[in-house]
Amino acid sequence: MNPLLEKSDAPFGAPRFDLIEKEHYIPAFEEAIRRGKAEIDAIASNPEPPTFGNTVVALEYAGRDLQNVENIFFNLLEAESDDRMQAIAEEISPKLTEFSMYVSLNEPLFNRVRQVHDNPPEGLGTGEKKLLDDCYRGFVRSGASLQGEARREYASLCEELSLLELQFGNNVLKATNAFVLHLTDENDLAGLPAYLVSAGRQNALERNMDGWVFTLNAPDYMPFLKYSERRDLRERMYMEYNSRCLFSPNDNTSVLKRIVDIRARIAALLGYSTYADYALENRMAGSRENVEHFLESLMAPSLPKALREMDEMERFASGHGFEGDRIMPWDFSFWSEKYRLACYDFDEQKLKPYFRLENCIDAVLGLAERLYGLSFIRRDDIPVYHPDVIVYEVRDENGEHLALFYADFFPREGKRGGAWMTAFREQYMEGDTDCRPFISIVTNFSKPSAESPSLLTHRELETFLHEFGHSLHGMLSRGRYPSQCGTSVARDFVELPSQIMENWAYEKEFLSTFARHYLTGEAMPQEYIDKIVRAKNFQSGYQQVRQLHFGILDMAWHTGGAERDESVEQFEMRVLGPYATLPHIAGTAISPSFGHIFSGGYSAGYYSYKWAEVLEADAFSLFEEKGVFSREAAGAFRKNILERGSSEDEAILYRKFRGRDPRPEALLVKLGIIGSASCGDPQKG
Repeated sequence: MNPLLEKSDAPFGAPRFDLIEKEHYIPAFEEAIRRGKAEIDAIASNPEPPTFGNTVVALEYAGRDLQNVENIFFNLLEAESDDRMQAIAEEISPKLTEFSMYVSLNEPLFNRVRQVHDNPPEGLGTGEKKLLDDCYRGFVRSGASLQGEARREYASLCEELSLLELQFGNNVLKATNAFVLHLTDENDLAGLPAYLVSAGRQNALERNMDGWVFTLNAPDYMPFLKYSERRDLRERMYMEYNSRCLFSPNDNTSVLKRIVDIRARIAALLGYSTYADYALENRMAGSRENVEHFLESLMAPSLPKALREMDEMERFASGHGFEGDRIMPWDFSFWSEKYRLACYDFDEQKLKPYFRLENCIDAVLGLAERLYGLSFIRRDDIPVYHPDVIVYEVRDENGEHLALFYADFFPREGKRGGAWMTAFREQYMEGDTDCRPFISIVTNFSKPSAESPSLLTHRELETFLHEFGHSLHGMLSRGRYPSQCGTSVARDFVELPSQIMENWAYEKEFLSTFARHYLTGEAMPQEYIDKIVRAKNFQSGYQQVRQLHFGILDMAWHTGGAERDESVEQFEMRVLGPYATLPHIAGTAISPSFGHIFSGGYSAGYYSYKWAEVLEADAFSLFEEKGVFSREAAGAFRKNILERGSSEDEAILYRKFRGRDPRPEALLVKLGIIGSASCGDPQKG
């Protein structure tokens, strides 16, 4: 018996993680591929004339067994990986690519789809029409119209690309895990807050080492650069983090260049000038020209503000003990924090005791109850893949089962860095049965230690809310066809439900409901909450430019890439040099560890974070008008955005929610880039 293929007897049919062993994966993949091919063959060889039902709808549900196995394996590859899991991924990846080609390059199958597309039946609803169009375009965009040598080259390139993307992600994970900063002298801890010292000690104990250990994972790396008074150690940490995969043994430079070359060649085979043209065809932005104009329209007002902010901070640092010629990248977080404290009397370390993880969990889940009437019931009888994972059953306000929600909060060696939402099963309808989803949120928050519980920074609270917004998009889905449900929407629309949730991290009415000191139980003082709100747009110009850097770099790789003899470093300096706010440091680069675009699905799509920020800034203004806990505003958002998936064009869905198109200036106003001043002289408040 293979638990990956058998019908689960766990509550709600949840995955039997308690029974799944690594040796189950390859046999499960092979059997699921066999079943999937049989389903495809049945559709392609159907003697009946092609119809919407026997071809397009049948295709939509073909290969569900394989999808289920993939959902479990690849999610655990990110959250609970090891050498064996990575070896399985490398072995199975060519087989999955071959199956994909078996479908997309299947001429009899494509001919049936084309016949239905060219002679669409009457009476199709909006979702059905979109499904038919997406199905046809999906075949064309996957090489179905290619012939002969072009078809063979396309298949070969796709197989190589899938392996390279895996290799890229594995190299980043290995490089991140390869370095630790091991300190044995207490003097080296100068400036570090108690919680970080405690975490460093815990890291050392787990490795059977003395002293303190700090890793390149976000809960260690980011606060170390922010608080360590040892400039030499900050520099060392910065260099290690920003040179990951730039050199051996986990070099990604040749890997990423080959990825870029393959993507460009695939786009050319399909008739597109660049990979960006190919990728953007079915997104809201529509074209690379629109994206480039969009990024520049944000950069033009943001860069001058960012440069003013840097100049103000450098003047502050020079007057408060900084002795260097200019602020370097490893100095930025350190002096930014001191400058913010001077500007707003706002010390993040005073906030952390009020953001105990358990309280934040209750608050975030409680926000969903207040907005959408949801309830979350912890279920210890549902199997998990790691002891840290918590499972909740999600119910609607009428008691109806909506979803299972898995929460995996703490870092470990087999988990990649960052935070993300994913699904072990998305919602969809199968006949009259509503298959409710299994949604997962994965983060890397600080683990509890002997001295302290898990305490979040305010930024981590934002991250929690962000990923929970994605989770709501998955949990509240009410679609029919799998490809149109939950988060299966245009890449530049998918961040709207996540980014709108971040706003509540700055709402006094929300913070006051849960922010209590973990030792005393006292509520966060109102003055602290006021400072959080006042400091919301601190250095917003710099942060905006930093995000735009990523989008511009992504588009540059996918609209031409590096010149023949140009190194990755040289390429980045050429592309980002005109927008620099800090000096470039030789031996560092963004691209070799830029997993979002080289292994994470955001290729020619990183701009979408900013695109969605424009949408969410405009969307949240409705909550500002109606009230931040308005059930009316939340109901409109749920009905028109969260439940609908991609069953209709995303621009139309937004228009139905807001009653109009989004107003682009909403983001610049929200960030204070237009319409407000910067910090200026901290002595004047």
